[in-house]
Amino acid sequence: MDFYNNQDLTILSQFIIFFISFLSNVFSSIAGGGAGLIQLPALILFGIPYYKALAAHKIATVALGIGGSIRNYKNLKKNFLITYQLLIFGIPGVISGTFIVKLISDEYLYILLAIFTIILGVYSLIKPNLGLISSQKKIEPFTYLKFNSLVFIIGVLNGSISSGTGLLVTILLIHTFGLDFLSSISITFLTVGIFWNAAGAIALSKMGSLPLNILGILILGSFLGGFSGAHLSNLKGNKFIKKLFTCLCFLIGLTLILKF
Repeated sequence: MDFYNNQDLTILSQFIIFFISFLSNVFSSIAGGGAGLIQLPALILFGIPYYKALAAHKIATVALGIGGSIRNYKNLKKNFLITYQLLIFGIPGVISGTFIVKLISDEYLYILLAIFTIILGVYSLIKPNLGLISSQKKIEPFTYLKFNSLVFIIGVLNGSISSGTGLLVTILLIHTFGLDFLSSISITFLTVGIFWNAAGAIALSKMGSLPLNILGILILGSFLGGFSGAHLSNLKGNKFIKKLFTCLCFLIGLTLILKF
């Protein structure tokens, strides 16, 4: 199916695109990342060049971030300092990552992200209480340095691959600051979902035109999926989120390895 070169989409084609966008973003908004596992490969299969598909995915994922943030805004009030650091150190990484798309084969980036993602799944599996409750941690200056360095690196991956980087940010917040899943995902929605992806989409759009014929459908599916998933995660709680997070880590990791 070459939807990219077909401006006159059938109703069935529009529904398929909307369904893929909605479903992938429901899962992403519950687990704190992973929309690109389904949405980005699907766009590529539809005949859209990689960097244009990545740009379209990022624009649509901004809608996911908005939808999730609207539903989870109450969890953001206590974490403005963390949010600020994610923006200051993450956005330069995202912009840097968009240039890597043209320089390095995406196969090597996929395998790197796959390894990290599977490690996250194992880590979540062997830590039964991870992210279930919030705990106060004493943060040393070196911890902030390490945190912000990792944020920049994840930003680079977000700008070049996108798939699964929200999961990396979510688990980094839990591990570093002792936040629970709901609080961490709320921060991830705002920072990665909206601002990181917006910065990446703008940088990638400079490389060429975007597939406008499907962008509106993607945005609508992402917004509704993000809001619905965030609502479901609030109803189900941290235990449900942790289980889905762990499953998605393994699924994303194995999928990325198969791409290599």
